[in-house]
Amino acid sequence: MERIIMHVDLDAFFPSCEQRENPALKDKPVIVGADPKQGSGRGVVSSASYEARKFGVKSAMPISRAFRLCPDGFYIRPNFELYERISASVMEILKKHADKFQQAGIDEAFLDVSSSGSYGKAAKIANGLKNEIREKERVTASIGIAPNRAVAKIASDENKPDGLTVVKPGKVREFLYPKSVRKLWGVGPKTETLLNQLDIKTIKDLAEADTKKLKGKLGNMAEFFQFLANGIDESPVEEVHEIKSFNREHTFEEDTDRRADILSTIKTLVHDIGGQLKQNEATFKTVTLKIRFSNFETYTRAKSLPVNMDDEKTILRSANSLAEEFLKTGRKIRLVGVRVSNLKFGPTQKKLSDI
Repeated sequence: MERIIMHVDLDAFFPSCEQRENPALKDKPVIVGADPKQGSGRGVVSSASYEARKFGVKSAMPISRAFRLCPDGFYIRPNFELYERISASVMEILKKHADKFQQAGIDEAFLDVSSSGSYGKAAKIANGLKNEIREKERVTASIGIAPNRAVAKIASDENKPDGLTVVKPGKVREFLYPKSVRKLWGVGPKTETLLNQLDIKTIKDLAEADTKKLKGKLGNMAEFFQFLANGIDESPVEEVHEIKSFNREHTFEEDTDRRADILSTIKTLVHDIGGQLKQNEATFKTVTLKIRFSNFETYTRAKSLPVNMDDEKTILRSANSLAEEFLKTGRKIRLVGVRVSNLKFGPTQKKLSDI
């Protein structure tokens, strides 16, 4: 049976939810994230509406810079309870039409729709999903359809917002090759710079590059990226039946050693996780911090509590404590992530004061 994978990506999801709730924000530059404090605020942009993006505002951008670019924008603190509720509804819509379903984030999911039998039929399913999401939740989605997850994810970004892009097996390289290497999964600014040093700027350049030279720059990741550049990705759509953890990660626009920016980002991630815990009536026992340095060295540190908890302050206190080991090094950090695990579900919650 021919493999047909769909990637569904909700368009500018956080701002779209805010515009849905407040029609006065429709067609306005909406920036969800930290308080800009008239340009002196710390923290980052979580997401920006397409109207705000016209001013150059991007997710993960320092909020102070966003304010300089768009001082008349509408700056809103994240309402994760709202986003989680709308996301859960959308995911239920998607599950009904998939052979296999995998949620990849609050605003995206992969669907294996191979049983549809053809890309034409899969496109009809996709249009139906887009219409149902729009009618029921009043937000829009862009969908990519391709032979595998990696290509489907790139395809969903092709005609945003409210787009549908179909890449059939015989057209994969034609679709991928002209694009910048930044379009590939896992290629950020640092990796792009390393590739550019080898005069690799497009996906075609990467696909056809000398593997030995590539390994000299990227090490063991070279083969992985070269497979993706050639449209090869055999990773399955995996159904997750049991939630084992909640996690959030953030890759900095530029590698940073600024303590304030790193701690502010951790605080934003923790707030997001707190919303997930509340939405799912869950408590946690273990907090894990993930750090990736500029050279891709990645470390995790974990702390387990004596009892299950549910409050953000405990997560933040634990994550900040775990971060100290890495902040003291003075090395530049590329990515930071926070995860809570050893979950329990139910309405009974414990607070720090209960211990």
